[in-house]
Amino acid sequence: MAAPLLRSALCTERSLTSPELVAWAARIRRAWDHSGSGVPVYVHRKLWEWLYIIEALAERDLLRPGCRGLGFGVGQDPLAALFASRGCEVVATDVSGAQAAQDGWIDSGQHASEADQLNQFGVCDPDRFAELVRFREVDMRHVPDDLRGFDFTWSACAFEHLGSLAAGQEFVLRQMDCLRPGGFAVHTTEFNVASNRSTEGTGQTVLYRRRDIVRLAEQLRRLGHRVDLDFSAGTDPADTHVDEEPWTDTHLKVRFHGFVTTSLALIVEKDPSGRSHPWQPDRRWRAHRAAERLRFGAERRLHRLADRAAHSGSRPAT
Repeated sequence: MAAPLLRSALCTERSLTSPELVAWAARIRRAWDHSGSGVPVYVHRKLWEWLYIIEALAERDLLRPGCRGLGFGVGQDPLAALFASRGCEVVATDVSGAQAAQDGWIDSGQHASEADQLNQFGVCDPDRFAELVRFREVDMRHVPDDLRGFDFTWSACAFEHLGSLAAGQEFVLRQMDCLRPGGFAVHTTEFNVASNRSTEGTGQTVLYRRRDIVRLAEQLRRLGHRVDLDFSAGTDPADTHVDEEPWTDTHLKVRFHGFVTTSLALIVEKDPSGRSHPWQPDRRWRAHRAAERLRFGAERRLHRLADRAAHSGSRPAT
């Protein structure tokens, strides 16, 4: 009997060290094992994100000639090159250079401005890469209407950088329009392991709680799409370790602004019937978005006041 397909899940040691993901790690080794360590995998959630996306698409028979993929916020990750090496036609997108500079992605080496940067590790034959991969600038908040009919879409920890929880959720809902009926979206993001109540809700990086992902899944299902969630956080040694500066070699869960975060992979199948319609925010969604903006905006203002008080030696007014 065939093994069950991967579903939306959290990064865990067991998943990272599974034979399927280890095999893909070997295939893209040049992109992550820069020291030539020879270890099967690094115990790092970013590597897990890449491998999980690849395996989720491969086991659904989407990494083959004739399939078309659309990547968002690709940075300089090796996925576009890996997909092209399997014969896929790829449109890889990232924000404009000006926006990337403003947000700090260029300084950190996490922005692409041309296709060649996506094959810098030689994952794909250069001629095949040039034939199959096209690059264009795209703002994930405003996905162009001409990007349609793809077999799959993907992003690796990108939609949590759109300014708010709602902005990232709305991206996921709207990018479903880019898929053909029965196509798949595979996106990874930040997941708040520590709390289902408090979180980092606005700013350059937000942390999604279980309640936020459940709400997103409910919206997707209302549109006729299919998504199955697994929030198991793992119990192996690497799962119980929370990394913080100075960083260690075990980096599946990390401390960020007082929270513990890991990576979540979201796998969504577009309604195969072809009857789904584009998502539009209804009155309840708009009210939720406004309440979120007020709550997290107030929290950020309080944090800024506290920071100023800490630096000045005074206490903020309450």
